[in-house]
Amino acid sequence: MTDNITKPARTRYAPSPTGNPHIGNIRTAIFAYLWAKHTGGQFLLRIEDTDKKRQTETGVQDIKNSLGWLSLDWDEGPDKGGPFAPYVQSERLDLYQSIAKKMVEDGTAYYCYCTPERLDAVNKAKQAIKQAPGYDRRCRTISETEKEAALASGLTPTIRFKVPLEGKTTFTDLVVKPLTVENSTIQDAVILKSDGFPTYHLAHIVDDHFMEISHVIRGQEWLPSAPLHVMIYQALGWEMPAFIHAPVILNPPGQKGKLSKRDNAVSVSQYSELGYLPEALMNFLVLLGWSYDDHTEFFSMEDLIKDFDIARIQPTPAKFNIDKLDFLNAHYINHVLTVDDFARRCLPFLAEYGVISPEEAANPGARWEFIRAACALVKDKVKTLAEVPVEIDFLFKPGAALEYPATDLIGKNEGPAAAAQVLEETINYLRDIPDETYNDRDAILAGLTEISENKLHLKNRGLMLWPPRVALSGRTKSPDLMGMIITLGRAETLARLEKGKQSLA
Repeated sequence: MTDNITKPARTRYAPSPTGNPHIGNIRTAIFAYLWAKHTGGQFLLRIEDTDKKRQTETGVQDIKNSLGWLSLDWDEGPDKGGPFAPYVQSERLDLYQSIAKKMVEDGTAYYCYCTPERLDAVNKAKQAIKQAPGYDRRCRTISETEKEAALASGLTPTIRFKVPLEGKTTFTDLVVKPLTVENSTIQDAVILKSDGFPTYHLAHIVDDHFMEISHVIRGQEWLPSAPLHVMIYQALGWEMPAFIHAPVILNPPGQKGKLSKRDNAVSVSQYSELGYLPEALMNFLVLLGWSYDDHTEFFSMEDLIKDFDIARIQPTPAKFNIDKLDFLNAHYINHVLTVDDFARRCLPFLAEYGVISPEEAANPGARWEFIRAACALVKDKVKTLAEVPVEIDFLFKPGAALEYPATDLIGKNEGPAAAAQVLEETINYLRDIPDETYNDRDAILAGLTEISENKLHLKNRGLMLWPPRVALSGRTKSPDLMGMIITLGRAETLARLEKGKQSLA
């Protein structure tokens, strides 16, 4: 087994095009990518499309989109080519078929003439006597007469691997403890189906061998099949790559079992649509089953490539904690993204919510500065991009369209008259100050504080700030008042304040 960590690694991500990739599946792609890049090697994309019944029309593009969104660029693959092309299994059928037939000739595989009906009957009979279902190996000893009769009936046989019936097979990978099984407990798996397509058990071994894959990183759900794969490698006389079985991802705390499509958003595309950043999701997924130390939580892509080590992958299941993802996402929004980058990423969410038009999302033009300023008001408050439109949509509506109970304007002031006086003084102040003061947040706050303390003699500044906040936003929870005043501009701000004052009359 190859486990030389000083050599440049060749790793691969080999999904089936059956829809948007599952989070757990993508996590193995991330590990494979990081290990290849950490060692100065190559990361391959290979499409395992041998299960035609489960494929989707957009499956391959969904895979590419998910990898691209996370910045996992492949060095070789279907659209890039490479020294071991083609990288789509349905285009490599001749190779699988020739190897399967060669295994039959060598006595390590055999033709199986059993019909689906017979296989079903065998399973039912075993279940009736409380035995584990599985093939009974009948065709290992089938007579020539029976073979001829089956072929004469038009049946096309499958090819099964001939598992050694004696001895044990031990499998060890770089994460999980050694696993030893009695050979007699392993099924004679089909390696080539009757339609000429290989099963996973043969195809991935053939591809990994000829594509010179040094490290295979996959989920622990494949551990039960690992001894079978070891046997096939041994039967073919090929050197095995190093295997790394990453831990399964469990449901969030309070939910039992593996992360499931039924209960949670489980694909990369879903998290993109929910407003999570690729940097945050990447960071989060890496930490599901891997850690650099006991305290470091935030990693750039450069950090991950530099620090990633397969020896730090954990064998125990990883808990999917959405609160941790929210925390990481909020950190990236608040501390990593610039205001410009944040606002640009908000554009499609603003368009989907109807705050701006799709055309403006594609080209904001003259409205960019307003959109940027509006988004900046909540940059340090939101956890996801999808929350932004809900928080700032009132800024894009005419003030006359805002609807709210007049009582909301009062807050903890002594009554409607007191709140109306606050609004009146705010209107007078903002109407008369020069432009340079109007666009200075600290200056506006100082001016309103002066009015609160020395003219209205309010108990605290909050009584001064509450009525204008509600009048500008129509809400009892809103962004910073000074930010709203500057973003809306003088004319719109004064109109909204006046409307609020009149509602208290």
